[in-house]
Amino acid sequence: MKNKSLLNHMFRPIIDFIISCIITLIIMLTSIYIIKVLYFNTGLSTINYLVYNLRNLRTLIGEGLFYPSLFITSSLAIYFLISYKRNKQIVDFIRRANKKNQKLEIIIDAVNSMDEGDLQKNIDIEYDLDVLKDKEIDNIDELARKINSIINQLRNITIEERQAQQTKTDLITNVSHDLRTPLTSIMGYLGLIEEGKYKDEVQMMYYVNIAYEKSKSLNVLINDLFELTKMQNNTIRLNKIEVNLVELLSQIVSQFEIYFKQEFMVSRVNFSEEKLIVKADPNKLVRAFENLITNAVKYGKDGHYVDIVTEKKEDMAVVKVINYGEPIPVLDLPNIFDRFYRVEKSRNRNVGGSGLGLAITKNIVNLHNGEITVSSDKYQTVFEVQLPIIQSA
Repeated sequence: MKNKSLLNHMFRPIIDFIISCIITLIIMLTSIYIIKVLYFNTGLSTINYLVYNLRNLRTLIGEGLFYPSLFITSSLAIYFLISYKRNKQIVDFIRRANKKNQKLEIIIDAVNSMDEGDLQKNIDIEYDLDVLKDKEIDNIDELARKINSIINQLRNITIEERQAQQTKTDLITNVSHDLRTPLTSIMGYLGLIEEGKYKDEVQMMYYVNIAYEKSKSLNVLINDLFELTKMQNNTIRLNKIEVNLVELLSQIVSQFEIYFKQEFMVSRVNFSEEKLIVKADPNKLVRAFENLITNAVKYGKDGHYVDIVTEKKEDMAVVKVINYGEPIPVLDLPNIFDRFYRVEKSRNRNVGGSGLGLAITKNIVNLHNGEITVSSDKYQTVFEVQLPIIQSA
């Protein structure tokens, strides 16, 4: 292929000159014929003037040199015209080749940077409108776009992996803390019993009771952690049936009445008159709403009331659990559904729970194709759950 291209470049000028001579000969013969026809048949003054000047020019140059000179001059003019166009094409080709090489060098540098682990830079290629129609360069531009897309995807994956690693680290830290706290108490009180460091049987039973309560807290934490993990890994199975959300909430609230009285609080309900039928796993929904009500009681004691409201909003059933205690700080609101996240920075466990309740609630709602949001100000804190309705009456 290279030899053929070389021969083509070597013989191209000769071929171009031969073509120029042939074109010149055809033009001269055609022109002479046309002039003769017009001169003898029409008698136009312009033609007569042209013939007169040509005769004078032929006399000046000489009969033997006029036609060869005219032929050679015309052939050279046509040859240079053809060569100019061909040279322009060659120049354009070289310019496109240089542009192609520059782009390839940019791409190679970017790939080398990727190989060294640098994913911060994209391939910056300027589009030249003069060469944009060149299919080969278009392919290079497309390659650059694809590599940029790969860089962005790898960058996102790297960020996600870092976030996942940080989440894993935080989870291990939090789990270790939350497991160690009750476990330390259990081991401490059981150690006192084993060593006989108690006054009488009453004190011993007191130590046993504390260890037992701490073991129950530990069991709640472990169960909640396993349940949340299964939800987030999509390995939990839902047994969905048609559920009347109003009736379900009525049952939950009635079961909480003793709890409200113990905490010196009052529940107020405002249920919609129409039925709100959803397709759901009732056990999981009970768990979600129990978590919300328990959370409202724990953090809303100062407000004395807990309101549970239901309503229909277009094709969604809306449930609101409202308390009137201390507001949730604005900076904490985006993280309120995270695992082990607590507004109280001291991680005080006096309010009980595993620290996973709201995270479990959010996952249960998501598994039912619903949405949960929270808003809080100095007057009230509202947890709002929306679930898709399949029927209302």
